[in-house]
Amino acid sequence: MTDSFFTRTLGLSGLVLLGLGGCSQVAQLPAPPNPLSVNRSEAAAPSRPPLPLPENGNFIVAAVEREGAAVVRINASRRVGNADPFGGLFGGPPANDRVERGSGSGFIFDSNGLLMTNAHVVEGADRVQVRLKDGRTYEGKVLGADSVTDVAVVKIDAKDLPTVRLGNSDQLRPGEWAIAIGNPLGLDSTVTVGIISATGRSSSEVGIPDKRVGFIQTDAAINPGNSGGPLLNAAGEVIGINTAIRADGQGIGFAVPINTARRIADQIIQTGKASHPLLGVQMLPLTPEIAQENNRNPNARIKLPEIEGALIVQVLPNSPAAAAGIRRGDVITTADGQSIRSASDLQAAVEKKKVGDRLSLDLLRQQQKRQVTVQLAEIPQQ
Repeated sequence: MTDSFFTRTLGLSGLVLLGLGGCSQVAQLPAPPNPLSVNRSEAAAPSRPPLPLPENGNFIVAAVEREGAAVVRINASRRVGNADPFGGLFGGPPANDRVERGSGSGFIFDSNGLLMTNAHVVEGADRVQVRLKDGRTYEGKVLGADSVTDVAVVKIDAKDLPTVRLGNSDQLRPGEWAIAIGNPLGLDSTVTVGIISATGRSSSEVGIPDKRVGFIQTDAAINPGNSGGPLLNAAGEVIGINTAIRADGQGIGFAVPINTARRIADQIIQTGKASHPLLGVQMLPLTPEIAQENNRNPNARIKLPEIEGALIVQVLPNSPAAAAGIRRGDVITTADGQSIRSASDLQAAVEKKKVGDRLSLDLLRQQQKRQVTVQLAEIPQQ
């Protein structure tokens, strides 16, 4: 049974996370020696040319033959309580003896047994089993799972394993080839192909407002069980982690960019968790068209500038934004001197900072220009 208790449908968007069950770097302190540290000489390399083609000249076959051995199946399970208060004395099952199971995908990025998957594939699991393509099965240890970016790192006790090559998701362009490998609906080692439909999809656009990721959108077919599996480019490099689909659409899937996933995985390996800076606002993209529509409304409480920017719709109490004097209705236009043309631009500016850093913001408030400096706090773990 695939994705039994791990699949979640969120709100009216029909978004499904396909497995069990926001984002900047921690302060860059010198990391202590770590036996799980990854040899990233290959991971840090620039994007490579396409793999040598097989005899039939198919680059998809070449990519799958090179990377497919490093794609794994993850079976996760947990015990849950039941409603029998007598622990089975009167014929019912004993309390806490029911086991819920789900499955997803993952990929090995270090030959000494480190693999990436989605956090929602392994969150809450009491037991994680990892099955390789060649049939070998290992018990997995979850080193950390970050729900804000939906990235997790799992360790298995094995050496000399096949690994994927990590690409550069910052260089993606809509229209490029996209290849998904995973285990949808229990069908192991399934390959689908499509294109990169869009990049930088904000969490609000995707329908997961509690995440802080600029998602990759793809029309490569992904289904429950694909979650945590790799999305490859034409060169056979991993460019994303397949994460969610729109259940109310066709050919609308989303992946966490590999640059984001790699950064979070590094933090998890070094510290056991990821740390994220908090600004403390809810925002929407502002365009001249949106502003004009608002301003034509005689009941509108405020007049909006007919520009592009990030419109603040709520300021969280006791947040860094509140302490800096940011108000509902403010329009953020620059961050540290860089133009802000949308809510996702402001999110990206925050993600580039570390907890405790200061962020200089220019904003418009009732047509008046203002400048504020915000000292970013840390998003609580819960």
